[in-house]
Amino acid sequence: MKFYRSLVVVSTILISACASQASRDIGFDKLAPRKAEQALNNGVRLYEDGELKTAQKNLQEALNLGLTFDSEKVSAHKYLAFIYCASNQERQCRDEFRRAFEIDQEFKLDRTEIGHPLWGPVYNSVRADLLSKGRIKP
Repeated sequence: MKFYRSLVVVSTILISACASQASRDIGFDKLAPRKAEQALNNGVRLYEDGELKTAQKNLQEALNLGLTFDSEKVSAHKYLAFIYCASNQERQCRDEFRRAFEIDQEFKLDRTEIGHPLWGPVYNSVRADLLSKGRIKP
């Protein structure tokens, strides 16, 4: 009986760890049982492979299935914004950045992302607009 309790505890820890960025870096995400997290991971991988249409479908599916953590939701919206900007769909790109800010007022792109010529200016514009309206923190 003690063995089974230990097994349950270890399994719970591993499953919980599968949702974090560090666990994805290590590869534990392959163990994630939730379809939403699997769709997010597939969407990011497909985006990185240049398969933007399929990545978009996976990222949207991840959101529709109900991602657990806000950081995952923000990530899905960020990658959707990148896809829309890369596809010359600026309005949708702006909408996705706004959705990310609605979830996390301190949402920021990293230096390489913010410097990108397609989505960097759109991100900066959305952020400035939300700052001027007092909807996000400086």
